[in-house]
Amino acid sequence: MRIIIISALLCIIALDIQGQSLVDLNPVTITSARTAQKVSETGRNITVIEGKQFQQLPVSSVDELLKYVPGIEVQSRGPMGAQSDIVMRGGTFQQVLVLLDGIKLNDPLTGHFSSYIPVAPYEIERIEVLRGPAAAIYGAEAVGGVVNIITKTFNQFRDSTKTDGLVSVAVGEFNLLNADAGIRHTSGKINFSAGLLSNNTDGQLLRGTNKGYIHNHTFGGALSILLPQQWQLSLRSGFDSRRFAAQNYYTTFKSDTATEKVDTWWNQLQLKKQQGGVSQQFDLMYKQAHDHYLFNSVSIANDNRSKHLVLQYLRTQSISKTASLSMGSQVDRRSIISNDRGNHATHHGAVFSTLLVTKKRFRISPGLRLDWDENYGVALLPQLSTSYQLKNFTFRANAGRAIRSADYTERFNNYNKALVPSGTIGNPDLNTENSWSYEAGADIYAGNNFKLSVTGFYRDQNNVIDFVATPYAEMPRKDNLVPGSVYALAKNIKKVSTRGVETTLTWQTTLGQHQSIFISSGVTFLRSASSDGIPSFYIISHAKTLLQSTLIYTCKNLSITSNFVYKYRGAQQASAINASLSRDYFLLNGKISYTFFNKARLFIAVNNIADVNYSDLLGSIMPGRWTSGGISVNF
Repeated sequence: MRIIIISALLCIIALDIQGQSLVDLNPVTITSARTAQKVSETGRNITVIEGKQFQQLPVSSVDELLKYVPGIEVQSRGPMGAQSDIVMRGGTFQQVLVLLDGIKLNDPLTGHFSSYIPVAPYEIERIEVLRGPAAAIYGAEAVGGVVNIITKTFNQFRDSTKTDGLVSVAVGEFNLLNADAGIRHTSGKINFSAGLLSNNTDGQLLRGTNKGYIHNHTFGGALSILLPQQWQLSLRSGFDSRRFAAQNYYTTFKSDTATEKVDTWWNQLQLKKQQGGVSQQFDLMYKQAHDHYLFNSVSIANDNRSKHLVLQYLRTQSISKTASLSMGSQVDRRSIISNDRGNHATHHGAVFSTLLVTKKRFRISPGLRLDWDENYGVALLPQLSTSYQLKNFTFRANAGRAIRSADYTERFNNYNKALVPSGTIGNPDLNTENSWSYEAGADIYAGNNFKLSVTGFYRDQNNVIDFVATPYAEMPRKDNLVPGSVYALAKNIKKVSTRGVETTLTWQTTLGQHQSIFISSGVTFLRSASSDGIPSFYIISHAKTLLQSTLIYTCKNLSITSNFVYKYRGAQQASAINASLSRDYFLLNGKISYTFFNKARLFIAVNNIADVNYSDLLGSIMPGRWTSGGISVNF
């Protein structure tokens, strides 16, 4: 109750105070329809996060930054990028599509790897969060929403020659050592950047005597060159390495003392041209990932190697003074080589188009995608977005269809093992998910200092894929199973409906010449109903109420920042390991920094200030209070 009262007071203050703007509350976005539009014109609920917030806030990885963005539920199994599932508008973590400069990042092995972003934070220009379906534009996984990470090198040239960079080092409790560094050089024709993020700690105590150690490293670079006839060639290569204790990440067994290693190599080539009212873009991406998972010291490790190749073409052009057309095609190949899941490959292709028509204050954008996949054949995915603008108000609505086929873990997990006494079991006979989503909302602007958005939504889903507790006698395949055991089988839930309301508020102002305040807050209410009598694991895990907020206050050289999340969900118990999910929790972090010589900054951060004992997913223990401090230097 106190949280709701505080949020209401912030709203009242925001309405009463006006000042100079700090950031653009109605920026240009490219995620809603692959066409550059103001957020207020898209007909969608979109939030744009500036990349510089990573250095300002008490966060150590991109998934931690997203955890406090309204409307995104990040279900973390460990801190600092160990592993997090990204959930939007309920449902499962596989129903959110993550993009890097417009290219699909989701791994074909499992959606658990969607938060492994192969780019250092210094190279990120902004992150665009689109809530709701976008399958007509981006294809499968874009069911609950899209997170598009936009980098500086691929998207931002400067007229003058300039070199800048950052070096930041932090130390703290539990032998914490974090480093964040980057350098960028740009001129009229060349744009280059390189970055590094390294998070290391012995970790806090988990169940038993094990500690939640982490050694996560991300580094890489990108180059963009302006060629003759207004062509731009961009290349990126990045390597992401994660080593962490994975105890009870996927099971609630006492014998689970797991460790995991995940290496990802990302390569991307982009060739684009903007001339007059026509833009063209070719993208080629190759991703390779190696996952090594050891359940305990006496087990045989799961060794999984996945590959993903994507070729994409986009074209956008003005067809009249009031209309523009975007169209494109995409082909990709996903494959794995696994001692646990077997060797498999799947091919996919699509053609898609989006029309944007503007008539004074009214905008309408229909989209259509013809999708083909080896798993489900041909599917037609329509979508329609509209918006109507008055002086300080935007009214918007959206409807669309989305589908999703099972990943390789959902199809084949534990399929090739000689004997599986318990755990999750894949199902190669899974049907494809199908959903229709509808939403309507409004945005209220007060200049560029205040924005309030309210959105109501409903999603009707069939054949939702999730894991369900299933006794041995009911298992469709018993070849390597133990009679009398109970397994978590990947199944199709016949019908799931999700409804909710999202409210986001952003307020910013300057107080005199040396003080400024930025506040972003939001509350999300969700309810899901399933036709299955036995609750499935991930659907029942999503929050019913989410309250999130970020505060950035500066006064001359002093900066105070904080973020918090309040989560209300269903309680769960796992007596075998004495674990539980509380019905709710409140997590608060803070950071104080002081800048001197206009270049260097000393900072102290405290995560989980109230030392709350909490978990996002049953069995995965999250850290208590954690204090760190360090220095960062901009040059």
